[in-house]
Parts: sequence; structure tokens; C-alpha cells
Amino acid sequence: MLSAKERKLLEALEPRAAQEGIEIVTIEVVGAKKSPTIRVYVDADGGVSFDVLAASQKWMGDILEVIDPFPGAYVLEVSSPGIDRPLRTREHFERFAGETVCVKTKSPVDGRSSLTGELCGMVGDDVALDVDGTQVRVPLGVIKRARVKGTIDFSS
Repeated sequence: MLSAKERKLLEALEPRAAQEGIEIVTIEVVGAKKSPTIRVYVDADGGVSFDVLAASQKWMGDILEVIDPFPGAYVLEVSSPGIDRPLRTREHFERFAGETVCVKTKSPVDGRSSLTGELCGMVGDDVALDVDGTQVRVPLGVIKRARVKGTIDFSS
């Protein structure tokens, strides 16, 4: 799910994130190659406050300055995962079982590259989904991108 560059950035940032008591949900490198944007999504017990985001932006910026991941300029964005939380790890797929998720794959699974359904968790190395009443298993290694499908209840 992560590119080689994104994995390298994650490996550089995760030890400090653990010390700070935050989880790096995922990293995305987007935009032009000459000045890309590095998006780091973080979460913490009890949620992510502005203070956590500001402090994380500072220490992540310091680490990235040392490793200099891109020649020239880049932009660092640190954010909470939001309502459409990205799912990347086995633990994510287990923790969010019962939620409706959208999964995009690198190659078709049961003839589809885009699946939406209820996340049933992990079965071996496969992500199990209930798609329209049928269980579909998606190998973790073929998932390109996965997110919780956020819903807002305005009734309360």
C-alpha cells in the first residue's frame, strides 16, 4: 500500500511517534516530483488535538530535515485521519471490523478493483469483506488503498 519512499519515511518517523504516544496511520507523498507534499496522518488515544498536530509537525520536520527525503523543496502536512480513516495494517483491518469500508486493489478480485462492504476482519493474510451479502477475501498484498467509509448521524 505504501511506495518505497513512503515506507522509508514511515520507518524514519515511527520510532519517535511511539515515544510521543501517537500512531502514524499512513503517509502519502503526492504532487509534483520537484516539490511534493508529504502527508502524515496521525492518531492518538483520545483523539488528536491541535497541540498534538503542532508538536508532531515540529519533530517530524526536524527528522525530515536531517534525512532530506527529496532534493529541493517539499511540503509537510500533519493531520488526523479524519472521518474516512485510511486502513493500512493488519491491526487496522482487525480494529475496524464492523465498519463499512472502501477498498481499491492493484488487480481485480472477483472481477472488481473497487469494493465497498462491511469489514469482517482478517482471515489469514486476507481482508474479509461482506459485499452485498457475499463474503469476499482480498489478499492484503493486493490492496492499493483502503478507507473507512465515514458516516455522519445528524439525528441526535
